[in-house]
Amino acid sequence: MFVIVYLLSCLTVVSAGSHSLMVFATYIDGQTPFPEFSIVVMLDDLQIAYYDSTSWKVVYHTHSDSKYYDEEQSDASIVFQYIYNHLKHWTLNLKDQLNHTGVHVTQRLVGCELLNDKPGLFKSWDAFDQQNMGEFTFDMEKNKIQNTLKWRITLDQAAQLHTKFMHQNVYHPICIKTLRRYLNIEKNNVMRKVKPRVRLMRKRLPDSYRLQISCLATGFHPRHINLTLFRDGQPVDDDQITEGEILSNGDGTYQMRKSLVISEEDREEHKYNCTMKHLNLDNKLDITFDADESDQGSFSLSVVFSVLVFMCVTVLIITALIIWRKRRTADRGSETSQSKYSPTPSSASR
Repeated sequence: MFVIVYLLSCLTVVSAGSHSLMVFATYIDGQTPFPEFSIVVMLDDLQIAYYDSTSWKVVYHTHSDSKYYDEEQSDASIVFQYIYNHLKHWTLNLKDQLNHTGVHVTQRLVGCELLNDKPGLFKSWDAFDQQNMGEFTFDMEKNKIQNTLKWRITLDQAAQLHTKFMHQNVYHPICIKTLRRYLNIEKNNVMRKVKPRVRLMRKRLPDSYRLQISCLATGFHPRHINLTLFRDGQPVDDDQITEGEILSNGDGTYQMRKSLVISEEDREEHKYNCTMKHLNLDNKLDITFDADESDQGSFSLSVVFSVLVFMCVTVLIITALIIWRKRRTADRGSETSQSKYSPTPSSASR
């Protein structure tokens, strides 16, 4: 229940030449086996640090330069304590307003981005008990704040100026500085480009006349990809598609699969194809399902059956040859024995 599902959905697709540093913060009010407060720091899709209320210290997952350690701990302490105080304060307020008891989870996704090496927006999304509570945006270039958060108390002019000052001179500069630093440290991992491999699969569903066609893209990096199934040139509706999540392969690359269940009539009447767009592909990759091909399941069964028949025939032929040779050898031995011990005409007359 504490997985940041909603906040992850807020992330937009990162285009070529853009990078982000995002902080995933979770505050838990109530008795649980988890820390009261925890943070995961992500550089694009790479986790670089972890922080929680057990030790109140940042644990780095990358090879951070030791000469920046004290500075990083100081910056993290300023930002993370600010997030902790805010989430705790708003959780208590909302719990009182809604008259709720039990365990409550407040989450925040906050961070900054570089767009072609230029500082972009500083953004923050909040959620309370899996409900969207709005968005906060600070535009450094325009020195402008846009606030759609439902739980923010209306600030007077002095408080608004203080908020703008802190984001302009503290939070946004710290975020951009950290983003640039770790982008340089982890550039080989973050900026590596691996082209996707694509496979088309078709199988017959058990106890059914329906078929499942799937398009699988795997082994690609970065994680952002556009994979689409088409029917007669039109995108298939999302409610007909199964799967579709980006998953990790465990080696730093990713995979995505999209599947569609169709009938035999659909396969004959419609044309299905899969298109894929990725940063490492010059053009989109378009692959068509051949309606005349046998489905994967039937093909596999026919191959297995043919192999079994071939093996049986081969065994029978070999067995017949062995028996024939044994009989032939036995017949030759019998003829030799008879010719050796049978009396000749001259010896019989004597």
